[in-house]
Amino acid sequence: MPDVDIIGVPIDYGAGRHGVRLGPDAVREAGLVQSLKKLGVSVHDRGNVSVPEAEEAARSGHTPRFVTAVRAASEHAADEVERSARKGHFPLVIGGDHSMAIGVLAGLARVRGPQGLIWIDAHADLNTPSTSPTGNVHGMSVAVALGEAQAFFPPDRFPAPSIEAARCVFVGLRDLDPAERQALRDRGFTCFTMSDIDRLGIAKVIEQALAVACRGPRSMHVSLDIDSLDPSLAPGTGTPVPGGLTYREAHLAMEMIAESGCADSLEVAEVNPVLDEHNRTATIAVELICSALGKTIL
Repeated sequence: MPDVDIIGVPIDYGAGRHGVRLGPDAVREAGLVQSLKKLGVSVHDRGNVSVPEAEEAARSGHTPRFVTAVRAASEHAADEVERSARKGHFPLVIGGDHSMAIGVLAGLARVRGPQGLIWIDAHADLNTPSTSPTGNVHGMSVAVALGEAQAFFPPDRFPAPSIEAARCVFVGLRDLDPAERQALRDRGFTCFTMSDIDRLGIAKVIEQALAVACRGPRSMHVSLDIDSLDPSLAPGTGTPVPGGLTYREAHLAMEMIAESGCADSLEVAEVNPVLDEHNRTATIAVELICSALGKTIL
């Protein structure tokens, strides 16, 4: 296992509810560094990237909300992830709303080219500035990584695309906007909804996901939105959707990813301690990170 760089992205400008900017520190307080050291992992906590203060200007047309601040924070995240990847380390990025993925994927692509991707999330985050019903950037992250918003995220800083569509897999989908459904069909992504997980079982789903995302010698990123879990387990998130992954399904998914040896980076998004109960969600986030980095029962 390479050295692990913990990078916090304390942003909530991409989301509709505040508080998720406190997620990185909540995950640290839940014992992330200590838990990883117990696994024998060499850990370097790089702190939090800078996120500028922002006030929303009057919007016109299809301008995303707080896009200037989100772009600046995404550049800082990309720079930090790029530094980690160039050293051959394993970037472990904790957030923060899921707009953080824009910078994470950009930083990885600067070093490794377009990534394979396993996106574990209740949502596809495939809206564009013209299709988003809210204007919230955390619902556009995958679309931005595909190069769908270059007017706001220029390709000289945000490689377009940052991900390879043929090696992108969505796991746990259960809440999609109409334009996202169409985009998933048009691009032919590999998708596993919660209904697919019910029918096939999580082990078969992750086995198939790895077969797609790990094709060839190139790099693979794992993005885990904590709202992929059922909100009864992880209440501390801004967009909870009933009927998510169970505790054991989520752990088995992370354990299988660790066993594959394919993942070169990991992010965990949307931990919101303001909405949490006794830091339960942050604690589960730490447990899942440990499973993704090699912790097993035996």
